[in-house]
Amino acid sequence: MKRNVVMKPIASWKRCLLALVLLSFPMLLRESGAQVALTLDKSIAIAGRNSPDIRRSLLNLSRYRESLNAQRASLRSKFSMDLNPVTFDQSRMFDNRFNKWFTNRNFQSYGTFRIDQPIKWTDGTVSLINRFGWQKNMSDFTGDVEQNESFTNRLYLSYNQPLFTYNRMKLDLRELELNYENANISYALQKLNLEKNVTRFFYNVYLYQMSLDIARAELDNTQRSYEIIKRKVEAGLSAKEELYQAELNLATARSAVENKKVDLENAKDEFKRFLGMDLHDSIVILADISVPQVEVDLEKAVQYGLSSRMELRQREIDIESSQFQLIRTRAMNEFRGDLGLAIGIMGDDPALGQIYDKPTNNPSVALSFRIPLFDWGEKKARIRAQEAVIESQQLNLDEEKKQIIIDIRKVYRNLRNQLNQISIAKQNVRNAELTYEINLERYRNGDLTSMDLNLYQNQLSQKKMAYAQALINYKLELLNLKIQTLYDFEHQQPLVPANLFLRTPEAGEQ
Repeated sequence: MKRNVVMKPIASWKRCLLALVLLSFPMLLRESGAQVALTLDKSIAIAGRNSPDIRRSLLNLSRYRESLNAQRASLRSKFSMDLNPVTFDQSRMFDNRFNKWFTNRNFQSYGTFRIDQPIKWTDGTVSLINRFGWQKNMSDFTGDVEQNESFTNRLYLSYNQPLFTYNRMKLDLRELELNYENANISYALQKLNLEKNVTRFFYNVYLYQMSLDIARAELDNTQRSYEIIKRKVEAGLSAKEELYQAELNLATARSAVENKKVDLENAKDEFKRFLGMDLHDSIVILADISVPQVEVDLEKAVQYGLSSRMELRQREIDIESSQFQLIRTRAMNEFRGDLGLAIGIMGDDPALGQIYDKPTNNPSVALSFRIPLFDWGEKKARIRAQEAVIESQQLNLDEEKKQIIIDIRKVYRNLRNQLNQISIAKQNVRNAELTYEINLERYRNGDLTSMDLNLYQNQLSQKKMAYAQALINYKLELLNLKIQTLYDFEHQQPLVPANLFLRTPEAGEQ
């Protein structure tokens, strides 16, 4: 027994220690400097999960989807029941036949069950209605009390149809379908825009990272140059001012490395904030800036842009929505009719089982018209105003097409120019390397000062950065072409067709 008493506290202590280690493990990893390697695809995936803009677009998409589901559900049969368990009223009334007053007391209990089915194609409504109740009625007339107690039931089928007007059910449903489609387009465009922004941030951090690497290489070269001149001065082969200049160059190179470190960390923080990552995470950028061999056909690019760009569909949706508003405007002060038809039977009897022994038919027909007479020109003015809106949106569509063609042509020209810039920048790097090696040899031989050598070294660093920038500019333009045309020329395949995004769900679909 004593052994068990001793072992339990020890086991409990071990569990607490293990839990403490597990809880502190992520912090230990963070403090140990473990880095998160980020590729471009991984960065886009992280931003897609965390981006506030994407989340807002998804919420907006959900709102329109649920509104469309609700509208579709409203076109199905509706079942309802109204219950009035107790209704009592007492009134004093005058009988014109006998010129005398009488008192009437009425006690009722009834319920109404109905099924309403909207007809989308006609904008009418079919209803099946059953009203069942019980009532007790008493009338006190000149001292004589008349009393009636009976069950009643009325069952009838009715149909209500608007005449000479537009179909409101179909119009409202189509409008919600367009809203949902537009929300899908906005979400897809937001994803493309996110990819573009993430790519720019990604390569911006990569450039800072590369700039730091170049600065470190420059520091190594400066360190070697300093050691060369130091040995020469110690041997009496060079003047001391050369050593002073070399020390100044070395200090400048060290300062440049520290500045580049600060710039890189600041860029990483901005990038992590944009991706929605923890700012304490340590990241490193793994980028492939090699230039793929991409053949771009300008005519094909323009054709894909005009047939696939979702902004054009958005402009078309704007026009269609404005036409719906025009229909509503024309319905102001309209000539309209309403037709109501009903057929049914009614039964009443003090005995519940005999309620339909002597049923009564209850057919009804109702036809009404609303005829506008004069509105002082309000309707015509509003119609002209809405027609102007539609014409303006049609112009927007035409201008959007022109802008798409211009943008695709710009990207195409920029791609061709960037290829030339890459070739030139690559040759410049090669020439700068050869120039630096030649002048480094001259420096070793004492034919060149350290200040002059530093100029050649800076030139080499600038050319390396210019070459990297040219490669990145080409990849950004290639991405821009994909966004402008919705076609991936690098893999020769279209992006996900827009109509897959624009599918409208059935009611109740999640």
